[in-house]
This record gives sequence, structure tokens and C-alpha cells, in this order.
Amino acid sequence: MSKAFVDPEPKWFEDFELGDVMTTRGRTVDIGDITSFAGLTGDHYQLHTDAAFMEGSRFGQRIAHGPLTFSLAVGLVGLSGFYGDAITALIEITALKAVQPVFAGDTLHVVATVTNHDASGPKYGTIGVTYSVHNQTGDQVMTFLQTMLAKRRKLEG
Repeated sequence: MSKAFVDPEPKWFEDFELGDVMTTRGRTVDIGDITSFAGLTGDHYQLHTDAAFMEGSRFGQRIAHGPLTFSLAVGLVGLSGFYGDAITALIEITALKAVQPVFAGDTLHVVATVTNHDASGPKYGTIGVTYSVHNQTGDQVMTFLQTMLAKRRKLEG
């Protein structure tokens, strides 16, 4: 029997519960990602673009931009379908912490956990999701809280 799939899957605020956890697939960061991000943002700081300079640094090589790591994490969760079509707006990003550097060749995945859930109004609720970004050895490299507005199911009656 064939199935019909919809992308994104219909979802609502009520489909999320405190403690829900989703783990994304991995995504390998390559030097092209770092170089492209530098070009896109204009952030050509030596940490990211000067291999010779970084050989003598505490890291020994170029590191990915923190905002690149953040963007890849958001993208991985978005591509997973975890939110379906429930999210209507980003409210804020808080508690962002870069824990360890990310290098070209690292494979990142995200463990996303619903840590806040507030049915604040009849049309929308807020969902807070803590993103814990890990590399291929399981080390946490970044964490942050993303708070979003999600549509609620219409009440019948």
C-alpha cells in the first residue's frame, strides 16, 4: 500500500512536551564551509582563514566560526522535520556557549531537548529547545536555548 508524505509534516504546539528529545544525523564540516562562511559574513579573522598563523596557535589549525557552528546546528534540526510546520517565529536565542572549537573534518550532530513549554495564549504557545551540539567523538562543542512561537490547534466549539 502506498503512503502519502507531506513536507513539512503538520504539527502544533500541543505536539511538543517537556523532555522531548531528538537527535539529528551528522554533518561533516569542511574547509569550504569555513571559507564560504568567511566570505558570506566578511569575518576573515585569522582564527578562521590563516592556516600558517593558526599552526602556531593553541588549536594548531583553523577553527570554524562560532556562528557557523550555530547555523549548522539550527539547520540540522530544521532538516530533521522535528518542528514540522508548527513554528511561526523565532523569539530569542539565549545561553549560547561555545564549549570547544570545531575544525574542518569534524562531524556534528545535535541533541535537541524541549526544556520550556508555555501555552501563553489561545493561538500560540512558546517552546524552548536546548540544542547540545556534539562532534564525532561525542564531545559537546556548543549549547544554546532557542525559544520559538508555535501555532496551537484551534479549539472546537
